[in-house]
Amino acid sequence: MIYLDNAATSFPKPEPVYQALDHFARSSLANPGRAGHRMAIAAERQLDDARHALNQFFRGEAPERWIFTMNATDALNLAIKGIVRPGDHVVTTDLEHNSISRPLVALERAGLIRLTRVASDAGYVDPEAIRRTITPETSLVALTHASNVLGTVQPIEAIAPIVRQAGSLFLVDAAQTAGVVPIDLRSLAIDLLAFPGHKALYGPTGTGALYVGPRTDGRIRPWREGGTGGDSSSPTQPTILPYALEGGTPNVLGVAGLAAGIAWVAERGPDAMRRHEVSLLQHVVDWASDAEGWSIAGRWDPDTHVGALSLITPESLAPQDIGAILDTSFGIAVRPGLHCAPYVHRRLGTYPGGTLRLSPGPFTTPADVDTFVAALSEITATVA
Repeated sequence: MIYLDNAATSFPKPEPVYQALDHFARSSLANPGRAGHRMAIAAERQLDDARHALNQFFRGEAPERWIFTMNATDALNLAIKGIVRPGDHVVTTDLEHNSISRPLVALERAGLIRLTRVASDAGYVDPEAIRRTITPETSLVALTHASNVLGTVQPIEAIAPIVRQAGSLFLVDAAQTAGVVPIDLRSLAIDLLAFPGHKALYGPTGTGALYVGPRTDGRIRPWREGGTGGDSSSPTQPTILPYALEGGTPNVLGVAGLAAGIAWVAERGPDAMRRHEVSLLQHVVDWASDAEGWSIAGRWDPDTHVGALSLITPESLAPQDIGAILDTSFGIAVRPGLHCAPYVHRRLGTYPGGTLRLSPGPFTTPADVDTFVAALSEITATVA
């Protein structure tokens, strides 16, 4: 299998991740913080070490501000439902994944909030458009760092100070950027950062994190409440971080794998990872510019792009059909459809069929991409 679906879940994982999972599962897989025996202490230490690794990698304010979650969807729900109050105004964009869009639309339809969705242009959001939509009632601006459909990286460096100056909180969905685009929380005015562990940080599925910055103190409420191990006497969720937002037994095995993935990425550097993937996409962009009936979605700018690219297919070829042919006849895995982001497809005019998305990873080779474009050429010629 030539795996070109890393924007959904990275595969394969680096060997140290597999080794960490195997070792931890065999030696320390107890319930962290729930007992005083050595395995429980080792499990709790694994969580602490991973929080320190995250805090160092993203330069956060403190390790306890890192909340472990099941995935980015879980993290985004914790952020949105923990911050937003009835009567609030929230700003978002048409680039968002359903992990942001659906919770906000549900709150809007329940009559609890007023929602403004800023339109993108060729896959990019204008910071001034964000500025114009913020009102005194705007409690939250929720924005993807990079579109999971188009791979376009948004100018959060320009947007963050606008949101901060207005007194709103800034939530960034880093699902497509954590691990491939440097994020420095000491220099960026980001209040909440959400991402999964299973994409460009190379952890297993079922892992993720939410960073809660100092401006959320006293404002964010727990969304999941339950056991925390260390404090069982309180009738309500404890107020101290990270336990205020972490109810129930965490996926400590997954976190062990995630910690190994973070170390692997830190050793190589996010910039190098992104450059490798974008250089592979350049070959596909060049092919699409010459192939009849094919084009890329969004504006191609290698300097502001991550390793995800959507192809608009010829009218006679549905993305779903091409994806199935690539899988069954060529052993190539891609992602056709709407990619859980219907608003951007409406904006592009690719709704409801969607596009054909490819997303290489660190182990993808130029030969893999050559095979992919050759397969597309063969499919196009056969159908034509």
